[in-house]
Amino acid sequence: MAAAALAAADLRAAKLKTVGVQLYTVRSILPQKPEETLKAIRAIGYQEIEATFAGFDKIWPAVEASGLKPVSMHMDNAMVMRGGDELARAVDSLKQYGFQYAVHPYVPPAERGGPEVMKTLGGKLNHLGELAKKAGMQACYHNHAFEFATPADASQTLFETLATNTDPKLVHFEVDLFWVSVAGLDPADFLRKHKGRVSLVHLKDKAQGTEQRYNENVPRTAFKEVGNGVIDWTAVLKAASEAGTRHYFVEQDQTPGDPIESLRQSFAFLSK
Repeated sequence: MAAAALAAADLRAAKLKTVGVQLYTVRSILPQKPEETLKAIRAIGYQEIEATFAGFDKIWPAVEASGLKPVSMHMDNAMVMRGGDELARAVDSLKQYGFQYAVHPYVPPAERGGPEVMKTLGGKLNHLGELAKKAGMQACYHNHAFEFATPADASQTLFETLATNTDPKLVHFEVDLFWVSVAGLDPADFLRKHKGRVSLVHLKDKAQGTEQRYNENVPRTAFKEVGNGVIDWTAVLKAASEAGTRHYFVEQDQTPGDPIESLRQSFAFLSK
């Protein structure tokens, strides 16, 4: 009986209350058919969205009509690094739309570097966190794979440098579980290690045989629908729940065909 109770508890911990979509997944069809695309996403069963800042105002009426809840926004990297009034106005605009999270999504390869670069980025993220806090929101940082490299002249990974140079109250993480796995880390272990700071996660699966690397140079076929790859989702979702994750977004950077069909497959797996 005790074993059965523990198993049931594990299942409850891993069960998602809601699942969202990062709209980057449907970037090839969304601008041309915003209403149709968003209604199709909602019809599958998704309830929340994470959007990208550029051009969001153009699809806002379709978002409102779809019934999808705006939760998280990927900000513009250059805007975050510049700071100033422009960034403050952008954060305020998110609040008006109803978003809860302002996410720094990506460091372009030309702007990457060693520990000092990450410390500078940490300062910019703290500032974003302060602006978000004033607006009643939370700032997050979204990883790729490069952050998990350890420079030759350093004793910790670039991600660890960033984590120690950001205020845990101001800057949380949006953990992209695919890129954590690509970098050779165990996603469930990583989530547990950063318990309390992982507000958001990206759900996407990794193809068998994908080589470990610290960059984004993976083949298109490396990206799989959730459940169609090698990531242990039972362990990962349980760890995410234990880490305090609040929102889960399916994101598939590349799909073999219709992105709506890929989103349907991921949702079907997660619904189990």
